[in-house]
Amino acid sequence: MNRSTRERDQRVLHATDPAELTAALVAVPSVSGSEERIADLVEQRLRRRAPALEVHRIGNNVVARSGPGRAPRPWRIVLAGHLDTVPAADPPQPARLTAEHVTGLGAVDMKGGLALMLLLAESAADSPCDTSFVFYDQEEVGSHRSGMHRLFAEHRDLVDGDLAVLLEPTGGAVEAGCQGNLVVELDYLGARAHTARPWRGVNAIHRAAPALSRLAAAAPAPVELDGLSYRQSLSVVGFDAGVQGNVVPDRASIRVNYRHAPTIDSETAVGIVTALVPEPDRVSVRLASPSARPELGHPLLAAWRERTAPEVRPKLGWTDVGRFAAHGIPALNFGPGDPELAHTPDESVDRAELVRCHRALHDLLHARPPAPVTKGAPAHYAAVH
Repeated sequence: MNRSTRERDQRVLHATDPAELTAALVAVPSVSGSEERIADLVEQRLRRRAPALEVHRIGNNVVARSGPGRAPRPWRIVLAGHLDTVPAADPPQPARLTAEHVTGLGAVDMKGGLALMLLLAESAADSPCDTSFVFYDQEEVGSHRSGMHRLFAEHRDLVDGDLAVLLEPTGGAVEAGCQGNLVVELDYLGARAHTARPWRGVNAIHRAAPALSRLAAAAPAPVELDGLSYRQSLSVVGFDAGVQGNVVPDRASIRVNYRHAPTIDSETAVGIVTALVPEPDRVSVRLASPSARPELGHPLLAAWRERTAPEVRPKLGWTDVGRFAAHGIPALNFGPGDPELAHTPDESVDRAELVRCHRALHDLLHARPPAPVTKGAPAHYAAVH
């Protein structure tokens, strides 16, 4: 390990300023599948600086929880964030700290959020709520490879709670709920023939053409829920067909992505797609990530909003808020960074925004909580996976 790497690691282990810690984390490469070093540093810091928390390491996932040695509190709040980034642009953007900004790969998505989680973990022992801090791997490469999927499947007790906050970049606003994300493949079969005698076969592309036209024209209406307008979208994202220039194709496949409102579950979403195009010979669901309702009336969330008055808007897109909701845990997105800058070569998060978000989340964890309600998953939560 060279000197610069040692110095970087020491900054991760000891920085107490949100911007300095964010920059130190940005300097640690953690592209999906290569999170071991950042997970090591997160684990070491938690064990050293948050001794009141019980720390668990599962692969490259790290979970720190309050509870051992003290009486259970009426609420448990879960803060969660992913350790990985998308691959670097060419040329790569190095970590850089200025008086006003932190720049570099992952500054927005979501090492600013990770920095706040680490700092908040250090004062969690004083919270009137039980707290959990979940750092997980491989979020950027698909729902089923995500460390959160593994944690729910194999270690549900470590991620359970009464309210979860995903520190995805939201610009310091509450992004409530999330769209469901459905990917469906529609297969149309035909019969091969020579293109000089196409009448002897059945052209699968021609069979699929009316469906393509109807899907292209589809415009699902927005859905109003808890005063928020959730836009929906249905897009053809792939088409596979053809053998070669002198063969009538015997198969055509259309791939459809449907981003659906929180009022629609995955099974219903499949039905909406197939009602538009009832002709395919085979329908295959490739991805069904569940939507999540906004849950703005949750007692903890409602009280926190009244104190801190953050902007509230609907989440367009899918995050692990949907996974928590599918397991009966209300959740929201709230974190530093402009989401429009995520995955771009220009990631940059404001120092002032890091401070504001840290202050707001500290309030969530440390203000006197409302009286608890009867626990149990509402009827509209139905696990999809």
